[in-house]
Amino acid sequence: MEMKRVVAGIAAVALMATAAVAMASKRTEAIADRLAPVGEICMAGDECTGGAAITVAAGEPRDPAEIYQTKCFSCHNTGVGGAPKVGDKAAWAPRIEKGMDTLFKNAWEGFNAMPPRGICMDCSEEEIRSTVEWMVSEST
Repeated sequence: MEMKRVVAGIAAVALMATAAVAMASKRTEAIADRLAPVGEICMAGDECTGGAAITVAAGEPRDPAEIYQTKCFSCHNTGVGGAPKVGDKAAWAPRIEKGMDTLFKNAWEGFNAMPPRGICMDCSEEEIRSTVEWMVSEST
């Protein structure tokens, strides 16, 4: 009788251990699902491997005024974080004196409170440069 209890106890422990391993595996899968990428970005001409992908079209650069209105406006219209407001000649003058290369470098790499590329993470170097030039032309 005593041996039966020991065997039953060992069987119960083994069953609980198996259940615990199965639960841990399901938790690991659930965590992996939550951490999985939502999609992928594919350039035109690239073969995408996943399901729903966001395609960024290559080709003609976007209009600088459009980029400003959709990416730069929130800071450069209000002066957030010390951003010079477009059209404010006094604020832009000392920056313009540093030259377009410096202005572009600051826009591309980030400067003070401005992150790299502003918030236009899908902008090309050409688009950033032309948008900076557009902002300067509106501020002189």
